[in-house]
Amino acid sequence: MSGPFSLEGRVALVTGASGGLGAAYAVGLAEAGADVAAHDRSPVDATCERIRALGRRTAALRGDITEPQAPDRLVRETLQALGALDIVVNNAGTIRRSPAAETSDEDWLAVLDVNLNAVFRMCRAAGRHMLARGRGKIVNVASLLAFQGGILVPAYAATKGGVAQLTKALANEWAGKGVNVNAIAPGYVRTDNTAPLQNDPVRSRAIVDRIPAGRWAETSDIVGGVVFLCSPASDYVHGHVLVVDGGWMGR
Repeated sequence: MSGPFSLEGRVALVTGASGGLGAAYAVGLAEAGADVAAHDRSPVDATCERIRALGRRTAALRGDITEPQAPDRLVRETLQALGALDIVVNNAGTIRRSPAAETSDEDWLAVLDVNLNAVFRMCRAAGRHMLARGRGKIVNVASLLAFQGGILVPAYAATKGGVAQLTKALANEWAGKGVNVNAIAPGYVRTDNTAPLQNDPVRSRAIVDRIPAGRWAETSDIVGGVVFLCSPASDYVHGHVLVVDGGWMGR
């Protein structure tokens, strides 16, 4: 890849990259020319193999993203392994489904810790490094539920709304200092997280009927938006939540 969408010479860190959208983002950034550090609690060997097959350098990083010191460690390990850090994609996330009246404090706090607290800490750790250099790209992963309430996922909806607002708040502070902070908001994508919806014939049909594109998204449908937000093509894009949803929000 060449031109304004090229990531040649850039180093990226993608959290939650063992599979699903995280792995797709990591490989997509490598296809655009970046070297990529892939992080997850579970092994990321398969993702790293795909990155190496593209002729890019990679590093496998492990650990629980909710540990308060984990983001600083991930920044440090990426710098040690790959020599730079230009891009961070905050993909690691979780979801727990239950009616609001039956949602336990444990479930509420667990989702909050992964989806919002860890995202802030990762932005803070990466931001310090990028601000010192005067450039960098941070892409947070929001959701359609940054705009809508969803069903049976109160903690998830609350955290994704928080991610969207955090993205805007950081952009207000850092845009003038060379650091772009934006978010991607995927629509309904075929991943393990959405398996309960895919396997529910009533809910799945209702979802597809509302999507103008007429189908669930594949992970490959979302990658281009992330590459754009990480590339020089988006240098004047700050605090934006890019919806990639097959037209769902326009319905």
